Amino acid sequence: MHIEVKKQIALLLLAFVTLSSCKKIFNLPEEKDYLSSNVNYSNKIFDPIIGRNSLMGGFNGDNSTQPIKFEIINARFGDGRPVTDLFQVKPTYVWTKAYTGLEKSIEEIEAKRKLEDHPLFEVRQSGEFIMWASTTNELLTPRSSDSTNFPQDTRFFDVRITNTGGSTIIRDLQVRPFRERPYEPSDDFNIYSGGPAPHPKSPYNPNSRNYIRPFLNNVIGDQTEQPLRSNDDYKEVVVYIRPFTGGNGNSIRFKFLDKDSVAINPALFNETKWDRIVHGFDMEKTNEYVQYTVAYPIPLVEIPTNYAPGGSRDHAEFSYSRIGFSGVRVIASFGIDFAIYKKGDWEVVFHFLKENPKFEDE
Repeated sequence: MHIEVKKQIALLLLAFVTLSSCKKIFNLPEEKDYLSSNVNYSNKIFDPIIGRNSLMGGFNGDNSTQPIKFEIINARFGDGRPVTDLFQVKPTYVWTKAYTGLEKSIEEIEAKRKLEDHPLFEVRQSGEFIMWASTTNELLTPRSSDSTNFPQDTRFFDVRITNTGGSTIIRDLQVRPFRERPYEPSDDFNIYSGGPAPHPKSPYNPNSRNYIRPFLNNVIGDQTEQPLRSNDDYKEVVVYIRPFTGGNGNSIRFKFLDKDSVAINPALFNETKWDRIVHGFDMEKTNEYVQYTVAYPIPLVEIPTNYAPGGSRDHAEFSYSRIGFSGVRVIASFGIDFAIYKKGDWEVVFHFLKENPKFEDE
């Protein structure tokens, strides 16, 4: 047994010496990293929304050896002017520990992230590009308000790609940022001008206006006793997402208005799970609204949680019960799946424009 082991070790040593000798005798070159001539991006035109973390790219390395170094070079407008605004360095939030949605306080959330200085737009080690949420319309001029996209207004750049196997340049990538949209859904927001969006059925009528629409389930009008509707044809219930004054700078408020624009007491929505509306703290419930202290953005991270089952939007649902015909208890609900990207004091307002919901039993 020992003799066999010794033979195997001797054979391995002989093979190693033989290979080393061959390399010296035949003057074989050192192995080099491989950089494919076909490296590229699946998309070269990027349309991020200012004020949000936007990850873009789709780099195809075509089996090139890692690691690869990426460098943005020759950033310029279409008329040759140098681009510098993309590379302004500003503080932005990065996560140092995983957000789970189970945190019990603002302090626990803030302990998991910190501010770091980053260029507004940069390339990552993976070759992907990121535009950070620290961007604003003031720091980075958005695309034209009349929706035109002339070359002289477009930011072009090249990317130098390098490993020890060589270097190549991918040319003429473009960044065409849209202006800030502080919230979603943003049906009421003109993505080019920032003003009110026209109604989709009369887009050229300057007096028409589109609205954010909630979802509605079994919400009955107190006059017609018919289900209330919210769509392109019937705007019986609409939603406003807007700033309010008097908050602490990190708050969100949910409010409900009747057809006379008078506040509806949130206590009437007696089946609502108020602790599941948003990942917020210090809930304040009054006769006119329910308010929470929150960390922005909402949702904080695009992962499924109790508050954002789909990951990308918070699911706020309000419900109430009443006795219907035949003595059957009926559950009615309404709400919105939303996101808010800008820190501040925001309110989400549900306005029953045409008639009020029916709360009374049959």
